[in-house]
Order: sequence, then structure tokens, then C-alpha cells
Amino acid sequence: MERILVIKHGALGDIVLATGPFQAIRNYHKDCKITLLTTKAYADILAKSSYFDEIWIDSRPKLYKLPAFLKMIGKIRGGHFDRVYDLQTSERTSWYFRLMAKPRPEWVGIAKGASHCHNTPERTKLHTIERQKQQLALAEITNVPHPDLSWLRADIRKYKLPERYAIIVAGGAEHRQGKRWAASNYAAVANYLVSKDIIPVLIGTRAEASAVSTIEAICPEAINLLAKTDFSEIAELARGAICAIGNDTGPMHIIATTRCPSLVLFSKCSDPAICAPRGHNVTILQEENLANLAVDKVIDWAGKF
Repeated sequence: MERILVIKHGALGDIVLATGPFQAIRNYHKDCKITLLTTKAYADILAKSSYFDEIWIDSRPKLYKLPAFLKMIGKIRGGHFDRVYDLQTSERTSWYFRLMAKPRPEWVGIAKGASHCHNTPERTKLHTIERQKQQLALAEITNVPHPDLSWLRADIRKYKLPERYAIIVAGGAEHRQGKRWAASNYAAVANYLVSKDIIPVLIGTRAEASAVSTIEAICPEAINLLAKTDFSEIAELARGAICAIGNDTGPMHIIATTRCPSLVLFSKCSDPAICAPRGHNVTILQEENLANLAVDKVIDWAGKF
């Protein structure tokens, strides 16, 4: 039996976008043993899929911590893989290839000397999905489906949600405040939703506590699920939601896969042409500085529901 390794570390949005390639690799290597090398944050979510036979955790030791770094390379070498799909395509994972003893496995990635080297000049200008499709085509995998989290299910009855609700994702990476629309703006949208008999449901991590508190203070009808929902529950919430509005952040990628009508707000800090959530009902609004994005534009979109 052939042994296949897939490498994908994250972040969350990138993991979601990679679910199409994961499925394509599984379909192509139906009778092979497939191992995923990922980070601890995504091991549990991906264990629920049918894409992998086993999951390894990469603690991503710093390059200068040579013993730990070489231990990781040794583990990969000890897996006796026939082929490696490097979907992370980072400097780190290219070093994994370079430092492996010969004979190396077939390697589908960007490392110089790889058997299937994706070195086209335009690769860095492509959306993640198109870039990975190009990469997999080098290995004769041409049928790559859309991102799919249909296998990610949860029981959310404990939240006792109303029949009509909308998800608001007002947070994002704490160190990238430029990707966040003001909480007071989200609060104005939340009040508009309430006027349409749609109850706002606020999700996020504890890093978004301040934003959520601001929204609650202005829109007390909002339901606060801050730090309560895991990835599976976010997907299930989205399946029942009227719509979702949020910043360019990981949960919006999960929501976008569920066919929930999704509005994602972008600033100059990230390029939707390269990293936007993909789904069947996704709308992008971009303003160079999100402070200049008018509330009315978002309300106009929400007015469809």
C-alpha cells in the first residue's frame, strides 16, 4: 500500500480552503494510507473528515532549534512516504524537503529539486484555491471540488436559538486591527436586523470581548455566544442562519461553505482576490480603510433578507 503525506498547518481560513484539495487527494489515492501533518489547533476538526487515515501534529519548532527541527524531519523520513503533498508551501516545509536524506519521496510543492515543483511565476498572484489546483495538476489530480465542510456537524439545540437569526463575526486576528470594522457599526447593523425580526448572534473568541460588549450595549437583543462555539458548532449555526456578516477572519470561511448568505468585509490589509472565503453565496465588500465603509452599504445588503 502506498503511503501519502499531506502537509497543511493553517491558519483556519487556509485549512477550510484546503478541504477541496484534501478531498481530491483522497479520491485520487483511494487505496493508499494518507497521513496529515498539521498543527494541534486543527487536528480535531480534520479528524472528523474522511480524508485521512492518521494525523500527526507538527509543533513547528524554530529553525534554530536544530534538534527539534531534525526530529520532525526524521519522523517524516521514518514514515516511508511514497509521495508528499506540501499544501503549506512555506520556507519551513521546503526545508523539510531539503534536509531529508536521499532518496526523497516524490514531492508536490515549491521546494527546489522537488519531483513536482510548482514554480510558475503567477502562483503568488492566484487565489489559494486556483494556486492549489495548479499545484495538484502537476501530479495529475485535476478534479478538485469546492471547499466542503458538510461532514462537520454539531448539536446546537442547547443554544435555544430563535427561528430567524443572523451571525455577526465582529472580530479577527488581534494583531491585525486594520481588518476589523468598528464594533459600533456592527451594532447599528444588529439593530437593523432586530427591526426586521432577525436576532443577531455574536460569535468569536475572548479576544473579541470588547467588540462584543460594545454591540451588546447598543443592541441588547443580540445573543452572545462569545467563546462558546467550536468549529463544528459554527458550521451548524451557519446552516440555520438567515445570513452572516463579518470581517475577513477564519469563521467566515467556515460559514461560507454552508451556503449561508455571507457578507465579508475586507480592508487593504488583505486581498480578496487571493484569500477570500469561497462558497455558493458569498459577497465581498472592500474599503481600503474599513473606517470609511459606510454602515448603509452593509444594511443595504442585509435588507435582502
